[in-house]
Amino acid sequence: MSKVVLIRCESYEYDTVKKSIERGVSLLGGISLFVQKGENILLKPNILVGEAPEKCVTTHPAVFKAIIEILINAGVNVTYGDSPAIGNPLKAAKKAGLTQVADEFNIKFADFKTGIDVFFDKGIQTRKFTIAKAIFDNDAVISLPKLKTHGLEKFTGAIKNQFGCVPGVLKGEFHLKLPGADDFAKMLVDLNKFIGPRLYIMDGIYGMEGNGPRGGTPKKMNILLFSSDPVALDSTVCRLINLNPEYVPTIKYGMQAGMGSFLKEDIELLGDDFESFFTEDFKINRKPMKPFKPGFFSDFMNNRLVSKPYIEAEKCVRCGVCVSMCPANPKAVFFKDDDKSIVPIYNYDNCIKCFCCQEICPESAIQLKTPFLRKIINSI
Repeated sequence: MSKVVLIRCESYEYDTVKKSIERGVSLLGGISLFVQKGENILLKPNILVGEAPEKCVTTHPAVFKAIIEILINAGVNVTYGDSPAIGNPLKAAKKAGLTQVADEFNIKFADFKTGIDVFFDKGIQTRKFTIAKAIFDNDAVISLPKLKTHGLEKFTGAIKNQFGCVPGVLKGEFHLKLPGADDFAKMLVDLNKFIGPRLYIMDGIYGMEGNGPRGGTPKKMNILLFSSDPVALDSTVCRLINLNPEYVPTIKYGMQAGMGSFLKEDIELLGDDFESFFTEDFKINRKPMKPFKPGFFSDFMNNRLVSKPYIEAEKCVRCGVCVSMCPANPKAVFFKDDDKSIVPIYNYDNCIKCFCCQEICPESAIQLKTPFLRKIINSI
């Protein structure tokens, strides 16, 4: 039976966070259950992009610092890092407030720029990966995900956090090869199985609802979660926000791959009362995708069933990030006639529905629009 610990923590005041994390780790059996003295341990926070901590896009520095102290006291050697969707990894970490914490303890940023090609023979969907050298320079990973919504996978949590171990622009190649939510989730599960973090500690003191994982709204959730089972952890969070875990592809395929279980009877909840965290009105897409059989009309139906990104012109600042991030060739979103003084436009015939543009827009100007036919089907 998998254990998931739920700890109430109502602010990012450091002493409060540290006591909460110490309690959570203790309830799982203590840090010595996951690391040994003298080991090299990599901390993998969520650094989607360089954003200030109060925007709730990244793992909060107070959570990061508390875990560092626990590990140092356990006698391990700590490094940290992530590969953001855009920009320099170290600069992104600094803007997120993590570098300043690491510098207090003389902790180095690990190598997330150099990629190493690996073959994972146990992969179900993907067996060939290029993974950051940092993973191979350390004995183990402790994953520090952030509780957030996600346009493609509904929810980004413990399982998806390891996608940051794929260096920089190589992430776009996966979106291009695996545009569907199911295939992309299977790849994430294979990646997570290869990396195999020993422990997951999720920052949910403030999460993100709505148009996540970057452009959503901070939501006070007052929770830290702990587990060695990412499927159990993610499914527990889904139940806390009134979302059926089976509707989240990473959870569904994570269980099928034997990485953990989302079944209630297989999960032992420890710590504070589950019901005290239940948030029925958390803004997230709760509807399952109505299945349809691939075939001659699959592209036709895909354009009429799958949500489409669209730009709210009044919010757009014409920065061009959406254009540069689009992995499609030719681009699905572009500046007409290369005129960067106007709002970019979409050619949905080229759109692979990866939602990279929505995920990374710094102004939350890109929303996902549900097609009319999909609304009818969902109402049936």
